[in-house]
Amino acid sequence: MVKKPRKNRFFQIVRPTQMIVISFLMIIITGTVLLLMPGAVIDHNRLSVIDALFTAVSATCVTGLTVVDIGKDFTIFGQIVVLVLIQVGGLGIMTFSTFFIYILGKRLSLRDKEIIDSTLTHTPVQNIGRLIVKIIALVFTVEGIGAAVLTIRLLNYYPVKKAVYHGIYHSVSAFCNAGFSLYSDSLIRYQSDSWINGIIMSLIVLGGVGFIVLLELKRMLHSNPGKWKHIISFHSKIVITTSLFLIITGAVFIYWVEDSHSLTKMLPSTRVLAAVFQSVTARTAGFNTLDIGSLTNGALFIIMFLMFVGAAPGSCGGGVKVTTLGIFINLFVSKLRGLNEPHIFNRTISQQATNKAFTIVLSSVLIIGIIFYGLLLSEDWNKSPDSSRADFISLFFEAISAFGTVGLSMGVTPNLSAVGRILIILLMFIGRLGPLTIAVALERPRYGVNYRYAKGEIMVG
Repeated sequence: MVKKPRKNRFFQIVRPTQMIVISFLMIIITGTVLLLMPGAVIDHNRLSVIDALFTAVSATCVTGLTVVDIGKDFTIFGQIVVLVLIQVGGLGIMTFSTFFIYILGKRLSLRDKEIIDSTLTHTPVQNIGRLIVKIIALVFTVEGIGAAVLTIRLLNYYPVKKAVYHGIYHSVSAFCNAGFSLYSDSLIRYQSDSWINGIIMSLIVLGGVGFIVLLELKRMLHSNPGKWKHIISFHSKIVITTSLFLIITGAVFIYWVEDSHSLTKMLPSTRVLAAVFQSVTARTAGFNTLDIGSLTNGALFIIMFLMFVGAAPGSCGGGVKVTTLGIFINLFVSKLRGLNEPHIFNRTISQQATNKAFTIVLSSVLIIGIIFYGLLLSEDWNKSPDSSRADFISLFFEAISAFGTVGLSMGVTPNLSAVGRILIILLMFIGRLGPLTIAVALERPRYGVNYRYAKGEIMVG
């Protein structure tokens, strides 16, 4: 009689969604330890444990907020550690965890399968392993092409070795929507270089639309135009149209409010390029070609809105996701038209999707609000109301940027207190995994009830 191999008790106890969180934490801890090694920093005394943890979390969560200068304070080894953390975070610990779960043959609960399916694809898949292999191959292909094109352009500025290294680094950082740059001014020095701006923006958009959308776009390139409508899915249509809407409207508003301020001394072509770039990068990327701290309140408001929305599900970016915004817009329009259910592209959006969108937005607002209030207390504890008033918008901007895993900052990140840095670390972690994933990972099994309470009426509005 052949004995069946015993399953590891760890994988019998730990649920898949909890495994995702644990895997994420293990990567962060490993990255922190590596960054604390003497060979990772130029001056070991300048990097504290909390600074190393902050950098590891920011890289793994593909956020881009930094308390140190990546290009100046880290050695090549330290920079590569950050790059590897960005790549792992960009592909998503959930992708790797799903792969491990698939290999182990662990049976998924309906709730766990819902979380994994909603992260990787909008429809159930029969072979998750094959899907993940396709995703990884596609990611490395796009990053490789981006690195090659960037390197060719950077040869105009640097020697061959430096151009290659910078090209690879910024290609991975851009596609993973991380926003980590080897330059102290991010990409401000290239604000008039249309080639570098165009490459970086293309990588940001491709990394932000989601892996499934990329796979569908790839299939479209290898098929006749007449078959495109049969290839592109309902999910992809919403992602693409909402993303284009946000990029265009964001650029128009930023150009409008900044034309007589930060853009006034630029050539007309550079003004348009800078406005479009800020609109694209605010969608969880974190690079900037304008000084964020010098922007007007009108531009900051638009950028904060874009950061809160974020990228698409199953992508390298964070935020509440463009599909959530698409659901809200269509729900609003449907109500104005007197329809009971939201309709778009001749399809009805399910009640389940609408409820999930409401849950994500409300939980996100609650999380940001709690952490933001904690930042107000930790950073302005010993300041007078007059001197701390300007910190309000800077800290609010920082909180939304951390939650949306964007990485844009008004310059307050290096000046945060120890408590403030811990709060931002927590916000980046929650923002990358998503409130819904964390909630499912921590919740206990619940059992249904066979009764229903009487309805109660309440006045609304």
